[in-house]
Order: sequence, then structure tokens, then C-alpha cells
Amino acid sequence: MQRVDTMFTGGFVITMNDRFELYQNGAVAVAGGKIVAIGSTETLTAQYTADTVIDCTGQYILPGFVNTHTHVPMTLLRAMSDDQRLDVWLNGYIMPTEREFVSPEFCRIGTKLACAEMIRGGITTFTDMYYFEDDIATAAAEVGMRAVVGETVLKFPAPDADSYEDSLALARQLIEKWRGHPLITPAVAPHAPYSNTEETLRKCTELALEYDVPLIIHIAETRAEAEDHMNTHKQTLVHWLNKIGLFRARVIAAHCVWLDETEMRIFREKGATIAHCPSANLKLASGIASVQQMLDAKITVGIGTDGPASNNDLDMFEEVRLAALLAKTQTYNPTALPARTALRMATRQGAMVLGLQDLTGSLEVGKAADIIVVDSKPLHNIPHYDFDPNNAYGRIIYSAKSTDVAHTMVAGRFLMRDRQLLTIDEATLRAQADDYAQRIGSFLADYRTNVLSKLIAVSVGVERAESFEVQSKALLRDASAIETLLDHPDVEVLRTTHYRQHDTYFTFSADPNGARVRYREDDKLDDQGRISEVRTRLTYTSSRKEKSFDSMVELSRSRFIAAADRPLRFYREYFQADGELTLEKDRRRWAIHFRGVQFYINVDQLINPAQERLFIEIKSRTWSARDADYKASQIQEMLKILGVEPADIVSTDYLEMAHAE
Repeated sequence: MQRVDTMFTGGFVITMNDRFELYQNGAVAVAGGKIVAIGSTETLTAQYTADTVIDCTGQYILPGFVNTHTHVPMTLLRAMSDDQRLDVWLNGYIMPTEREFVSPEFCRIGTKLACAEMIRGGITTFTDMYYFEDDIATAAAEVGMRAVVGETVLKFPAPDADSYEDSLALARQLIEKWRGHPLITPAVAPHAPYSNTEETLRKCTELALEYDVPLIIHIAETRAEAEDHMNTHKQTLVHWLNKIGLFRARVIAAHCVWLDETEMRIFREKGATIAHCPSANLKLASGIASVQQMLDAKITVGIGTDGPASNNDLDMFEEVRLAALLAKTQTYNPTALPARTALRMATRQGAMVLGLQDLTGSLEVGKAADIIVVDSKPLHNIPHYDFDPNNAYGRIIYSAKSTDVAHTMVAGRFLMRDRQLLTIDEATLRAQADDYAQRIGSFLADYRTNVLSKLIAVSVGVERAESFEVQSKALLRDASAIETLLDHPDVEVLRTTHYRQHDTYFTFSADPNGARVRYREDDKLDDQGRISEVRTRLTYTSSRKEKSFDSMVELSRSRFIAAADRPLRFYREYFQADGELTLEKDRRRWAIHFRGVQFYINVDQLINPAQERLFIEIKSRTWSARDADYKASQIQEMLKILGVEPADIVSTDYLEMAHAE
């Protein structure tokens, strides 16, 4: 008799091979990390003897699940900020926390915590996109899991790289270090088209082609992403990516919720594959991917959990069940995505997505012994109707749970046996995760109540961290008085502009300084009153004035100015202000030199809330007490030229006027 390392006997063997062979009283023999025989228990026990024999009576023996998309270190960010839109969740909470905490240690601990969860749930292979991927690969290899790991590339700084050039260098190092490893497949991972540029995407493609490694990317996850791209490039996202040559690489595209038929055709023709992530798409309200249509179009589609911060677990049993149910609901067809097809997506087809189909994904002689054993008869999965052996697929997809997994093996090595983890110290991991939770929790508690911190976290292109202005506002009783000032010999008019301004103020009652954030849309008008240019800005201010000069001129402070590169809806949901007020006004602005010093003059008429009166503002930025005093005196001189009386001075700002109204 031939001796092997391990033999699984007496179980229901579900091979997931091309012929979908089943053995109701079957056995699998393993030697040297590979499968050497599959058949009936009677046949194999007559031919082989094993060092370890696992009695699988009343259990399923099947290939381990292949998780085609995730971000494993994000286990440490699980349930940190739920029930948010994708852009608010990602840009407002996840990325600021990552900038503060993500490190090699964070990634190693988060990866091992994720591996523990995945091993318990029957996952033997996973695909990752994150930062410090070398540490993730190291942790996965130490644990004994199979993984495809992609170093993230962004057009802006990341936790492990100050620039995209640094990220590409890290990706190259990762590839050169891990190529040929028995468990780890390195990859390059440009996060998404919207977080990269055409240049960075091209460079990632060239790197993937140079080393013949996969390219992992998020594509068309949300409708807004697809629509924004169309509005910008006048071309669908996938057509544009094809045009710039991305699909020359072996693309593994996550989500793909918003693809049309022509985009699917490109996927098929280019051999690009898709990782379907149903739970995350539902939780973030991204939509339901047209998986049955993708399969009908002959696209290779696998199933992924996505990251444990957006799912919030790594349970492939849940994902594969959801995939089957959603396909039926979307098509109004109960026969869509049947159980056997769904299980194939989670195993053999998942391996095809990753390019690992010759190594794993099915129980076949010569393939790696990536095997799980699942209890078939817990209370939630009985009785059995065995008149049709194919009923086993339905029992696994619709009734089985991750807690039913009894044994998990990768490359012939047990990672879990009898529900006991063998390569991970679970108690230590729990303590380390709790420590991170305490530190991150303290950071977020302060962050959520600190308006300025939240604003800085989501703003790019800061114009001024802090500025002071001397300014005066008054009623302009005679509109022609402005011409008197502009024609004055001490005045040089530099430029004139006309705006329609729409302001939304967010107020925060808990802030002791009366902090508020203004979202402003400036519609620049031409001579015919048509909009010629639109600019949006954010300003963080305090209602408190710093100083008053003879009750005519005040010194105010603006602590933060930046471009508003997201829609108003984003800031409304992100800041969760206690109050919100809106203003609309018509503004004519002159930039002038008065006696050689620059000032700005605004003549405003409030449209909403409506005011018949005109207001004039004279202001100038300042940087010292002496400069402020001098400019205040110059403003007073201009007020005299305008004929403004002390009684015409307005000490309240427009926001306070609106509040009073």
C-alpha cells in the first residue's frame, strides 16, 4: 500500500472539477502538499495508508473558498464608522484614521486577525489590496494561507508612500521579493481610476506587464463614479481604461456594479476578471452587480468579501449565498445563478479570477491540497434529501454557515483542526486588537468633535492655514457713492468681478468659539449676467471678532480656506452639524489700491433672505498688529469718502442677519 501524509475518509466529496464529480462516501489522499488521489473511501483505503486519517462521516469535503477581493488589515477598523455613504465613509473617516495609525505593525496584526477569521470560515486563498503589502505577505505566509497581494498606488500620499513614485517602487520591491513563492503571488494595485491619473495607471500597467503579475483595481463601484467619469471624459469608464491600455495587464477588477453591455464585452475580449462583493455593495448602497449578465457574457467572475470595515466580516458562506439570492432578485428569475454555479464562483472560478486555476480551486489530482471539511448535519442543515446528490450544492449555499467548518488545510498543512487554530495565537491577537481599538477610539472621539480637524482631513489644496482681515461693513444708502470712491485720485482699480454667491453655513453649538464652516459656490457672471465660471470653497471661521477699531472697523480671523472638491451633500453628511443656514447674494467686487495698499470692496444685495438695502464691505488681509492698525485707518478714510456715517455701520454679519430673519 502506498503511504501518504493525510487521508480524509467517509465524507461527501464535492470536487468542483470540470465534471462536477461527487462522491457520497468519498475520500481524498494528500502527500507532499498535493492531492494524490480522489475516489470512494473503499477504493482509497484499499490503496493508501496515511500518517493522519480524518474521519469525515457526516461532513462535506470540498475545496477551500477563494476570496477574490479584500483589504485584510482593515479588521482593525471594523465597525468604526458604519451607515455612511462610500465617499463619506472612505474620505471622511477611514483615510484620516489610516493616516494616523496604519503601519507595518498595524498591517501584520490586522492580517493575522483576518487570517484567523478566514481560516475559521473555510477560506484558503485571498486577494488583498492595501498598504505595507510586504508585511501582509509575510504575515499570511507565516500563518500558512495562500494570497495574492497588491501594493496600493494612489495619486496622493498614502500611509506607506509620500508619492505615487514611492508606491510604484514598493510594488516593484514586493514583486521581486515574492515572485515564485509557493503561497504568495505579488501584484500591483492602483486603487481606482478616480484615485489615480492616466499616468499612474499606465505605469502600473507597464509594471504588471514587465513581471507578468496581476493588476488589482476597483472599477465602477458606484453610479456616481461611472457618471462622473462620463461627464469628465465623455466616455464610459471601461472604454477609457481600455483606450489607455490598462487591459493589456491581467486585470482583477473589484465590484464592477455599473457596467453596461459594451463594457462587459471589453472584459470578455480582454480576459479581465471580476470580483463580485455583494455585502459591501449592499451596505454602502452601491447597487447590485449584474452577475448573471456577466456570466452570460462569458466573463470570469469570483466572489469577494471586500474589507472587514465595509462588510463587516470575512464570511464567504454569507457572500456566496447573497450572490445567488441577489442574482435571482435582480433578474426576477429564481433559476438565475443556481447553487452549483455560486459554489463554483467561490472555488474553482475564484481561482480562475486570480490566475491560480492550475494550482487550487478544485479537488483534483496534482493540485494543491487546499481543502476544507464542513459539518453537513447541524440543526440548521437537516434533514437531507439524498435522492439527488446535487442537492448538496443547495445545502451548502443556502443553509451552511461559516461556523460549520471543522478543518482547514492549505498546501497539505492543517491551519485549523477540529475548530482549533493551529498557526495563530488567538488570545494574543485579541489583546492586540483591543489595544488598537482603545487608541483609535480615543482618536476618533476627539476627531468627531473637532470641526477643524475634520475639515483638514478631507481638504486638499489648502490656500491659507490662518488669515486675519480688517474689514468694515455698512449700509450703502446711495448706490452712486461707490463711483465717488472708485474715481478718487488715491484709488487705482485693479479688476472688477460680478458674482452670484450661494453660501451654506454649518454651525456647531458645542464649539466654545462658535466655530462654523461655510460652503460657498461662487457663480462668476459675465456682462450679460450669464454664468461664466463656478468655484466652490470651504472656509472655517469663528463668529468671535478679534478686535474693533473705533467701532467702525473690525479684525476677524479665517482659520482655514480650501477648495471644496466634493458635493454639498458630502459635507452635510460628514460634518453632521447642529445647524444649517443658507444665504444667497449678488456681489460686485473691486480689487483696488488705495494709496498703494490693496483692498477689496464688495457691494452686496441679499437675495435670500431678501433685503432691499445695499451693503458695502471694505476689507484687506493683514499679518501684524501694526499693519492692521494702518489698514483700519485707511478703511476709515474710504468710509469718509463714501459718506458713511457711524450709524450706518453694521456690526452683525450676513449669517446673523439671516438667523434674525
